[in-house]
Amino acid sequence: MADLQDDTPTTTEVGGDYGLPDDPFPDEPYGPADETLRRAHSLLAGHPVADGYSGLPWALRHLPWYDLELGEMSVDTDVPRLREGHVGALFWSLHLPEGLAGDRAVGATLEQLDFVHSVIDSHPEGLRLVRTAGQIIDARNCGRVAVVLGPAGAPALDDSLGILRILHALGLRLLTLAGTAWASEAGLTRFGEEVIREMNRLGVLADLSGASEATVSRAAALSKTPVLCTRSAARALRPHPANLPDDLLAELGAAGGLCMVPLTAEQTGPTVRDVADHLDHVRAVAGPECVGLSGTYDSGAAHPRDLADASRYPHLIAELLRRGWSESELSLLTWGNVQRVLRSADFTARAAQHRREPSNARIAELDG
Repeated sequence: MADLQDDTPTTTEVGGDYGLPDDPFPDEPYGPADETLRRAHSLLAGHPVADGYSGLPWALRHLPWYDLELGEMSVDTDVPRLREGHVGALFWSLHLPEGLAGDRAVGATLEQLDFVHSVIDSHPEGLRLVRTAGQIIDARNCGRVAVVLGPAGAPALDDSLGILRILHALGLRLLTLAGTAWASEAGLTRFGEEVIREMNRLGVLADLSGASEATVSRAAALSKTPVLCTRSAARALRPHPANLPDDLLAELGAAGGLCMVPLTAEQTGPTVRDVADHLDHVRAVAGPECVGLSGTYDSGAAHPRDLADASRYPHLIAELLRRGWSESELSLLTWGNVQRVLRSADFTARAAQHRREPSNARIAELDG
């Protein structure tokens, strides 16, 4: 037993201290399942999870007091559990309750942005606000969990590219293209296409989860940077409206996009194996460069057994190891694919800002 433990890499040896002790299971009997879980922890220490969707900001608004660094059991996510689950980066949703539009949606989104800035500022030992792929690496090297702002809902723009630029200046990196007249069941209008172009110029990524099939296809073809579906699994396995059919998964893969499979019982199923089935399917249809993870914790969704909170990612990775996923495939799933998409957006934005003046277009001017 001692010799086996001595051969296990520590977190320092495999790429950064994420709060995992050298022996995370000192009191558990040693067996094949424990060995696979140890391998999962070791792999995640070197290739942490970039979680594509967290509803934590909205959940925290309803708490009178909280401390994410000490630990907060009223929510699914806090710094100790993020470190236990080897989460290196987290996308914080700025989505709003349904029904908000126009000035109310803009104002509520600005309040959300102000709130998340204050949450991050009050937890400097655990969290760090980032805007670029390079800043994510810096945060990880400093032992902080990188927080990326977004996705926000398209109604927050109030049909104005100027508001899009303001939200980007405040840190927004993802926008969900759904719930507006310019990104509808019919697809993107001329103004919607101009929104995509301006997002490319700014470095704001397009989130297409919940968008119509016509919008997904057009946005993936038009965008100069890869698009994401932050909460979409395989419709062939579970017919949820936010899940993607195989033809769209193939389009997304061909465009270099990213399908981030949610850990929710409604979209993927009630067990870890169900989630792994969806990941297997997306990998097979779209390719290993097209798959990511989306915890969707603190979003009000029910989660599969053994994936109840942000600390449970090693159990999912252990299941994928048992299915024969290679270390290179898992490193893309957890970390590499998100980094690739963010780096592409950063590069495209720097290049576009030298060529293209910002547009002041509003919906009335383009779609009359």
